Amino acid sequence: MKPPGAVGVPMKVLLVDDQPLLRRSLAVVIGHQPDLEVVGQAGDGAEAVSRARATRPDVVLMDVRMPGLDGLEATRRICADPALTGTRVLVLSMFELDEYVYEALQAGASGFLLKDARPEELVEAVRRTGRGESLFAPTILTRLIAHYVAAPRPERPAGALRRLTPREVEVLALIGNGLANDEIAAALVISVKTVKTHITHLLAKLSARDRAQLVIAAFNAGLVRPR
Repeated sequence: MKPPGAVGVPMKVLLVDDQPLLRRSLAVVIGHQPDLEVVGQAGDGAEAVSRARATRPDVVLMDVRMPGLDGLEATRRICADPALTGTRVLVLSMFELDEYVYEALQAGASGFLLKDARPEELVEAVRRTGRGESLFAPTILTRLIAHYVAAPRPERPAGALRRLTPREVEVLALIGNGLANDEIAAALVISVKTVKTHITHLLAKLSARDRAQLVIAAFNAGLVRPR
């Protein structure tokens, strides 16, 4: 079976925002891409969870501030649903507020993008999220790392890292510091295919859902450099 986004297999996208005009605009931008397909829309968090279960999208483009059930709780419910293990959430917000970023990550979101992103940035963010990569606006990622580095950490047993090979620890550290697969390959002088293999092993060994959770694991393990 071909993966979503491959030739002839569009990546399915669910749009969630309480503003109908914005949803229509997003639908136009995403719907014009041959490898992307809008399979549904929702105007609040409760409807988002229901539509996600009905359409099984590859990516949910999720607003944060909505009446009733907000986007963060909807993200938490979608990411915790065993029937939606193949669905990833990209949070889209007007507000670059730290608490939104941290809550979105803890809820299971794979990325956080601001609504002032250019259309081409949005489209690429959807594609990357659907491929299992984590995606954060550069300013958000910088502040996120600074926050985690500055925050006090409880003593953490090294059991999780003991299960990793030295090379896997190196890869995890580079993921935590925001490097893409090709950058990791260049830094370690290995192929991108080998990097992907290491990431597959990391996901399994750390019981991580996606790359965003590997970023959190790197933070918690103290593998992130201060900036």
